[in-house]
Amino acid sequence: MMQSTNSILMVRPAAFGSNPETAESNVFQQTSSIDNLDIQQNALEEFNSVVSMLRANGVRLHIVDDTLNQLKPDAVFPNNWISTHEDGSVVLYPMMAESRRAERRRDILDELERYYQVRKVVDLSRYEQENRFLEGTGSMVLDRINGVIYACRSPRTDEKVLKELARMLDYRVVVFDAVDSSGKAVYHTNVLLCIGTRFAVLSDFAIPDAQERERVMTSLAGGGRRIVKLRPDQLGQFAGNLLEIHGRENLLAMSTGAYQSLSDSQLDLIELWASPVHAAIPTIEKIGGGSVRCMLAEIFLPRK
Repeated sequence: MMQSTNSILMVRPAAFGSNPETAESNVFQQTSSIDNLDIQQNALEEFNSVVSMLRANGVRLHIVDDTLNQLKPDAVFPNNWISTHEDGSVVLYPMMAESRRAERRRDILDELERYYQVRKVVDLSRYEQENRFLEGTGSMVLDRINGVIYACRSPRTDEKVLKELARMLDYRVVVFDAVDSSGKAVYHTNVLLCIGTRFAVLSDFAIPDAQERERVMTSLAGGGRRIVKLRPDQLGQFAGNLLEIHGRENLLAMSTGAYQSLSDSQLDLIELWASPVHAAIPTIEKIGGGSVRCMLAEIFLPRK
């Protein structure tokens, strides 16, 4: 199994903006006095900068346009509703915000099937009827090499759905509580944990229970990875919201804000295994409450 891939799905935003449905559980979201049209234009420019950064480093991108038939302010974050796997399976996830459920689009699956083998589609969205949610590789961080799912409990991450997925994938689960500096539950695991092939970046301080923290760190280290620990202030800079990608070399994609928050010693460790690449996306981070990793849905499907 491979931990990272060279192929990435991205969705170009058409109506990016603040989403009040998601703000309550996402403390990273901030309000803005900027006009909605300016927010959309800024987000589009930032999206294009991420695209340019990845293409310049040899990453294969599949870019689809968001549609305007139903406004989807968070469509730029596709990793929450879809994941793909080396056995040809695609998983669709239950989303907490009703406005985000329209992001699951059959035409995007059809586009993937032009280039990749899709052997099975598993649709977990039925759990929305039970108010149970699991928002893809936002809610979970997958150790694909060792078959482990790491997930912090939150309103967006239901353990029943998580365990069903783990059975289907034949993964074991490491579940824990995580809180920000104000003591509020961290909404998505991928803002505090990144797992690469030979390293992991972790906001260990955000796991308040000592036993759970030790269990997470022991599991990561047992998978053969060196752990790069983050400081509390770096969580808010999205320094944990990173993604390893295979480009012309092994890359670690992140925002410029995240990159600038990392210390020289942290970067020295990371650069033993991956080359950091970054793009500035302040509007997407501030208004959407997500960063570069959230914009990237990995494609592990076998190519045709």
